[in-house]
Amino acid sequence: MEKNNKLIAEFMGAEWHKDFFKDVCIISTSNISYKFHSSWDWLMPVVQKCRQENRSEYFDRVYYALEECDINITYKAVVEFINQNN
Repeated sequence: MEKNNKLIAEFMGAEWHKDFFKDVCIISTSNISYKFHSSWDWLMPVVQKCRQENRSEYFDRVYYALEECDINITYKAVVEFINQNN
């Protein structure tokens, strides 16, 4: 999950810096943890960017995952979309 959250954060334009003990995602001026896997508020902007980036068959999977109203299914579809379009 951590690897996939990092993939999503990079897709969304986050910059990564090596911290003394761990990688820390820097999106704004403060360090924040990533919650793409557990928060619709975090995941929906990613879905929106996926839609703008490409209307391929992989976005169709994201679209159908949204119909399930299940964040886990949608999260997996987003990760697959990013992996296929990179």
